Amino acid sequence: MFKRLLASAALAAATTTAPALPRLDAQDLAPIVSESTALRIAQDTERPTLPPVEVRPEVMPDTTEPPVVDSFTADQSPTFNPNVSDVYSQSFPSLSNQIIGGVPLDTAGLNSILRSEQSLFDAPQLATIVDRQELDERMATSMFRALQKEVGVTLQQTGNGQLSPFIRGLTGQQILILVDGIRLNNSVLRPGPNQYAATFDPGMIERIEVVRGSQSVMWGSDAIGGAINIVTRSANPMIGDYSRVSFQEYAATANASSYSRANVEGWVGGSGVFAGASYFNVNEVDRGGGLGPQPGTDYSQYAGDIKYNKILGDNVIMTIALQHFEQLDLPRSDRFLPFVLGPAPNNSSGTQRPTFFDQQRNLAYLRFQGIADVENLFYDAFSTTVSYSLTKEGNDESRFNNNTPAATRTRLTQSEFRDDMIGANVILSKDNGDFGKIVYGADYYYEDIDAYRFRTNNPDNPGAMPQPDTPQYPDDSRADRIGTFISWEVNLTQRLSASAGVRYENLDLSATPDYDTIGPFSFTRSYQDWIGSVGLGYEVTNDLKLVGGVYEGFRAPTIDDLTGNKTALQNVQSVPRIGDLGIDPEHSYTYEVGVKYDGDRVRFQVFEWWNDFRSVIGREIVTVNGQDFDFLANQRAYLNGTEAYGEYLFNPYWSVYGNF
Repeated sequence: MFKRLLASAALAAATTTAPALPRLDAQDLAPIVSESTALRIAQDTERPTLPPVEVRPEVMPDTTEPPVVDSFTADQSPTFNPNVSDVYSQSFPSLSNQIIGGVPLDTAGLNSILRSEQSLFDAPQLATIVDRQELDERMATSMFRALQKEVGVTLQQTGNGQLSPFIRGLTGQQILILVDGIRLNNSVLRPGPNQYAATFDPGMIERIEVVRGSQSVMWGSDAIGGAINIVTRSANPMIGDYSRVSFQEYAATANASSYSRANVEGWVGGSGVFAGASYFNVNEVDRGGGLGPQPGTDYSQYAGDIKYNKILGDNVIMTIALQHFEQLDLPRSDRFLPFVLGPAPNNSSGTQRPTFFDQQRNLAYLRFQGIADVENLFYDAFSTTVSYSLTKEGNDESRFNNNTPAATRTRLTQSEFRDDMIGANVILSKDNGDFGKIVYGADYYYEDIDAYRFRTNNPDNPGAMPQPDTPQYPDDSRADRIGTFISWEVNLTQRLSASAGVRYENLDLSATPDYDTIGPFSFTRSYQDWIGSVGLGYEVTNDLKLVGGVYEGFRAPTIDDLTGNKTALQNVQSVPRIGDLGIDPEHSYTYEVGVKYDGDRVRFQVFEWWNDFRSVIGREIVTVNGQDFDFLANQRAYLNGTEAYGEYLFNPYWSVYGNF
């Protein structure tokens, strides 16, 4: 293990622009990182560092007492004499040492999934972290590979290149996905499984933070089942001035796929840059047994990202980030032969409808974060962000008159929609000592949705002309949401801790859908509510902790809920109904208890939870004049589950782990 550490450190030293890696002290970084981060830096500085290689040192060190390893010559390797606990801590990081928000350029963790720095042991809910090392070990070329081993996270792929995570039985609009603390969820995310969680290149990710259970107090609408925060990579200010180039290449034989990514990063003085680009080409899956390739499983994608960090003065960090991700010719494989589902509207068997998607995700943001210049009553640390994001999807769908290879194409439908979202937030935190820590702030998002659809009958005939058709969403739809929150963490006794929070959320929607009964109709809708949560933790011993809480969930209806004109089944179209405008927001109450153990060789988390989903948005069949119609309706549901994972360390090199 230590040889590998030395090799990687020596490689880093060889690629730096400065002649040596300087030793960093916690006080040097205290103005720009949190107290807990600075403490970890101070601990790290006690470990040996690698100064310049001296081929012939003028003075050899006195060997009468073992010196601290400060240098080594070409003929002499450094000697390490670690104790057993040091070895175990290297190979078996404890729950207490895995910190949500524990990255140098996230001041006080205000943009983490919990909006504060907390260890997995101290967090009142079940949380996990997938770090960069794990992503490399999983050889993650897609988000499916990145998340497939997470406890309590079930993944669905309707087609290759798509992904919808399930947390506590919920998915789609009821799971919140964030990028560096910025919402991916918007008003065009479809209910049930959708593909948008796949629109990330794992090569750009530093870590993935996952919390099970409602996070609506911190993040507002959608975070009912849980939340996932994707933290992207940055240049590392901890190792001084450096520059580095890296390249990754993965290949798979089952589909003859190849993934390539190149990164460039560096830090000089008070600023740093990380940039990368990737290309992923996937061919049709070889089914084996002489059956040939499986149709509808090939696609390609490319991505690029750049992040610039600048330390301003002593107390502020500025971040500018750009991200682009695009997938081309992404097939919906269940619409290709022989995977055709039904039924058709007349209860006959469904016919093939080969469908291809082109989807794109862009993100740009500017962030200022830091600590207060002078002590004051309102905040110790702050973060403010302005962002722009784009979700864009194109769709080509062909219809045929039968399910034979010689079928004739009868219709071609081409559509596109885009959601441009502008966001802003301000987050503050104040540590009041024995009276606990307060985190509070406000966030705002505004969305502009544009869409079109054209239909061409018998498109292979000469002179066939496309005709306008009703788009998936009304063109020029609008949505905005604003919320404000406050949370409080406090130690009630030496072993008993508590957390509580409350949020106010308001959402406004406006659109002009074309109803099949009354034609175009303009509407506006507003939804607002107060959301609360409370949690407790009790340390039975330094290694054993009991936790529990009640967490309220909230999700307001979206443009997709109220106006979506989309396919519900293989050959059935779900059209908007004017009666859908009367639905109410979703509310849930999650009750959970758990136990966490963080021993030297054993660690585990076990949780039992109950979700009283009091107004889930579903569909009801209503019969009018002998004809059945489906309408949105608020219904009640109950969910219950158990989540558990653990790991046992046999020695510094072998462990056994599992989850349930």
